[in-house]
Amino acid sequence: MDDSQLSHYQAHILLPDIDVAGQQRLANARALIIGLGGLGSPVAYYLAASGVGHLVLVDFDNVELSNLQRQILHDHARLGINKAVSAQQRLQQFNPETQISTLTVALQGDDLVQQVALADVVIDCTDNFASRFALNQSCVAQRKPLVSGAAIRYEGQLSTFDFRRIDSPCYRCLYPEGDELPALCSQNGVLSPLVGVIGSLQAVEALKLLLNLGEPLVGRLLLFDAKQMRWRTLNLPKDPHCPVCRRLVS
Repeated sequence: MDDSQLSHYQAHILLPDIDVAGQQRLANARALIIGLGGLGSPVAYYLAASGVGHLVLVDFDNVELSNLQRQILHDHARLGINKAVSAQQRLQQFNPETQISTLTVALQGDDLVQQVALADVVIDCTDNFASRFALNQSCVAQRKPLVSGAAIRYEGQLSTFDFRRIDSPCYRCLYPEGDELPALCSQNGVLSPLVGVIGSLQAVEALKLLLNLGEPLVGRLLLFDAKQMRWRTLNLPKDPHCPVCRRLVS
């Protein structure tokens, strides 16, 4: 690392669990971020700021005025622009050393499998169950760690699924088929900074996975009630009958 990089990442390097070796590990990492809205904004900001070497940003939607209440990557000058492209423009100014790729269509089928296979960590910042289930299934198949967050109204949740571990549950263990509830921010509302809280924690989990640092939220579900300012952590066991992850073996 040169003097400029040592200065940029000094606060990380001072942490004994990261140091120069860990910062270099981040520089060599590739993160796949699906969704560049309320959750994806802080995720992308913090992963770029932290020096993750390659970010792949995926979003097929365009920036709308109603997004600006919570989607802090975007602004009035970017109205009508694809969100992944808007995010790329902002992040390249924020940290020009980070390589950023954009995909401006819905990631499905073989394309989804390919991008998941290339990633070191996958961060789910989508807002619908169909996308979450497809992403979960692909991550299980490719044995890639997945950080999943959600926020609606005044409540947020977060969990990490690390399919490199045979004891990890998956998203389908949390929401069995038919149990999902179709709740969208655009239909139900959301407190603006709530998505920032959950998205920031997703970034924390992603960095921990890339650095093999601490204990990620595998087998646990973190719940946040912003109205009451209460946190709860629930155990999330692996479902032995889950149709998606029950066949995971070492």
